[in-house]
Amino acid sequence: MLSYRHSFHAGNHADVLKHTVQSLILTALKEKEKPFLYLDTHAGAGRYQLNSAHAERTGEYQEGIARIWQQPDAPALLQPYFEAIKALNPGGALRYYPGSPLIARHLLREVDKLQLTELHSSDFPLLRAEFLKDSRARVERSDGYQQLKAKLPPPSRRGLILIDPPYELKSDYQAVVQGIQEGYKRFNTGIFALWYPVVLRQQIKRLRHELEATGIRRILQIELAVRPDSDQRGMTASGMIVINPPWKLEQQMNELLPWLHKKLVPTGTGHTRVEWIVPE
Repeated sequence: MLSYRHSFHAGNHADVLKHTVQSLILTALKEKEKPFLYLDTHAGAGRYQLNSAHAERTGEYQEGIARIWQQPDAPALLQPYFEAIKALNPGGALRYYPGSPLIARHLLREVDKLQLTELHSSDFPLLRAEFLKDSRARVERSDGYQQLKAKLPPPSRRGLILIDPPYELKSDYQAVVQGIQEGYKRFNTGIFALWYPVVLRQQIKRLRHELEATGIRRILQIELAVRPDSDQRGMTASGMIVINPPWKLEQQMNELLPWLHKKLVPTGTGHTRVEWIVPE
């Protein structure tokens, strides 16, 4: 189908959560000198203009990154994420929002590698143009799930695999579990980070159950809800499911989520969650 464009949603509350978790994981990986791979299965365009017709039509970033950008009481743990945003906005005004590939580009070292995949006919050329001069990066127009077979394990045996599909099709909920199984079979020491939207809670309960059934250990769930669960149309929450999370991530998110929720949801509705789907 491939009709989804992230440019309508860039910088919203779901991006804030996803990119906070991504930044913390990448920062943790850099604590060791050995290089690592960053693999992004659904990379998008890379850069999003917040005054574009798409972003202005929804205005979702106004209830996301705009609410926490340059807050004087922002926790220090958010600085890697904020620095990646500042790199795109040197004048200080929030004009551009970095997708996950650009956050990775900012945080990775010269020795690390990026493997980026995008299928959308409009977004792929934009992504490729962003990385033309980056020798660390390989950008491909192909099925992101296939990369979990073809590109793993990396020679370094270290890495973060970000799986962030649009969930346009209900089959994506099964495809992500199958993809994780394939990737984990090849690279069971890698960090796998799966983003999910909460549109119908039953879908997420089923996703949790299917991940439990894989037999994979060390699966952490992190969730931020801006509204109570509902059977009405629209996303009420989003989350990250992280396999083999860095040892500090659980504590870091328990520190960060109350602040993020307070700033992103001034009404106080919704909830936050950090819990193990499957422990050690």
